[in-house]
Amino acid sequence: MIPVILAGGKGERFWPLSRKHRPKQFLCLDGSGRSLLQATADRLLEMAGGWSGLWVITASHLAEGIQEQLPDLPVENLLVEVEGRDTAPAVAWATLEIAKRHGSDAVVGFFPADHWIGDQAAFCQTLRAAEELAVGQSAIATLGIAPTYASTGYGYIEQGEKVGLFGDLPAYRVQRFTEKPDLSTAEAFLATGQFSWNAGMFIFPAGVMLEELHTYAPEIIQPLEQQGSSIYPSIPKKSIDYALMERTQKAYVVPVAFSWDDLGDWNAIERLLKTDAPNVELAQHVGLDTQGALLYATGDEELIVTIGMDDTVIVRDGKVTLVVKKDRTQEIKQVLKQLQEHPQFKDLL
Repeated sequence: MIPVILAGGKGERFWPLSRKHRPKQFLCLDGSGRSLLQATADRLLEMAGGWSGLWVITASHLAEGIQEQLPDLPVENLLVEVEGRDTAPAVAWATLEIAKRHGSDAVVGFFPADHWIGDQAAFCQTLRAAEELAVGQSAIATLGIAPTYASTGYGYIEQGEKVGLFGDLPAYRVQRFTEKPDLSTAEAFLATGQFSWNAGMFIFPAGVMLEELHTYAPEIIQPLEQQGSSIYPSIPKKSIDYALMERTQKAYVVPVAFSWDDLGDWNAIERLLKTDAPNVELAQHVGLDTQGALLYATGDEELIVTIGMDDTVIVRDGKVTLVVKKDRTQEIKQVLKQLQEHPQFKDLL
């Protein structure tokens, strides 16, 4: 398999730690000492057969940071977008380049750079099953995460008919994709037991993906074939889900058994690191009557002192301190839009 890491995201909901030139995938958020990007590369290297088989696609302003974080990545395996146009152009361009170098039968996998996965052995087993499925069925295989609650922040995949076992794991035709449902719909999905979360991980033969893009997204694949990546700014901005996965008849899903988190905002850190302690502390902290708090500081010498703080996220980074109630961390993006209107704060974005 030729794994491709999608590493162009911003991760704005991890501000102030995540900035324009230091996005979420460059951060170590679990105390392991490895950034999310480095951890993603680590777990894909076995499938790739080493660094020569691993690819990364990213935005132009992040390319230097990618090379610093992954110094063993061959420069020819780093694709740099002149302008971000969401995941459909990224998948199309990377698949084209891999097919040129390795042929249309090459099996390609796409993986976001900012996920946490708890069981490396189960992850590799699932990828081998998905690869077998993709080759055997000329399919686009996706990995489905078992929902643990009725989330309104994830897309959902409905399982259709079972098509067999692949590496001892069952696989199903995709009945439909549903993007971020409301709460009552999400609860109804969970009750059926037939839905998975869409984690945005896809495995397929390069030729199958290119054929399907020609059928369902010619406005993306044809300009790239004819003019190369310089045409990027003129290509429609679409996710691979909207452009293709919701329409193709070649989508299959392998439900996964490993633990997974997409680390969408600061609350994800608590999910990973929560213990019996009253707070999750990634900082020096002295607290009085404080519980259910997440505390993070980038400087070892910095101290956070709290009194009477409940269910709060407090992050200290450089010149910025963020204090937000846990149930409002999704609104960080709105604050960043306000900061953009003030030139004196541009260095904080």
